[in-house]
Amino acid sequence: MNFAQAAAELTNGSVTSADGTTIGYLRVGTGPAVVLLHGGNESARSHTQLALALADAFTVYLPDRRGRGLSGPPRAGHGLRTEVEDLAAVAARSGAELVFGVSTGALIALSAARAGSGIRRIAAYEPALLLSDVSRYTGWLGRFDRELAAGKVAAGLITSLHGLDLAPPAFKLMPRPLAEALTNAAMKSEDGKAGPDAVTMRQLAPTVRYEGLLLAETAGTIARFADVTAEVLLLGGDMKRPGFIRPAFDALSQKLPRSRQAVFAGLDHGGSSDPGPSNRGGQPAVVAPEIRSFFAQR
Repeated sequence: MNFAQAAAELTNGSVTSADGTTIGYLRVGTGPAVVLLHGGNESARSHTQLALALADAFTVYLPDRRGRGLSGPPRAGHGLRTEVEDLAAVAARSGAELVFGVSTGALIALSAARAGSGIRRIAAYEPALLLSDVSRYTGWLGRFDRELAAGKVAAGLITSLHGLDLAPPAFKLMPRPLAEALTNAAMKSEDGKAGPDAVTMRQLAPTVRYEGLLLAETAGTIARFADVTAEVLLLGGDMKRPGFIRPAFDALSQKLPRSRQAVFAGLDHGGSSDPGPSNRGGQPAVVAPEIRSFFAQR
């Protein structure tokens, strides 16, 4: 069976979160339930390959966080509590005690474990946690909001990439107008090729602000994670971007009571996600065996 045939086996489902918002998810596989929670500028489909790599041993649930794909929009006051409630709703529906999260998704999973959600094992790929209130990584939000309000989606995405230290090296060197023109061209090309179930860069763009808000809300809260009783596998690549990820990774490894690490040579912040034009370094097949082994433990 090829990848396209396997991906076609994903089925849709949904659950209602605490505030009445619909949280949609994809599901595939058989066995104990596992939730895969995506990070910023991603949707449930961003981890299709990882889900399929686990589907022979686990029933994998891939929820869309709010504002993406199958799920409803963020509401006023959206923040970490809402994200935790959404994950808890999916975990309760699926019976999952095993959660994988990447970036902000990993931060949400760890926070859900603190909230008594019944999660007993978390594989956390490069949790996005600021060790202090560093405006360097959150100060871009005002400009981003103004650019999106003016319909300048490409400009907003470039602002967020620079603000979060995620801009590719080439984008750091080229003039902003050129970077914006290339981003506009990429979005236009993607829009033209997108299927009915696709979640495009243009559609994802408004959700990026909530990643910045989560970073700001959780900055300097490392001490809280000493309360996490779940077993945690901290996963990550050995690349150096974004700059705040490695300090947080190391600090969490010391703070979490029951954790161990697995670091992958040559992988970056998108290492667990499907490869594509905006994530050329994705290698989910490299990450999957560590997750499988960790979740299979009794």
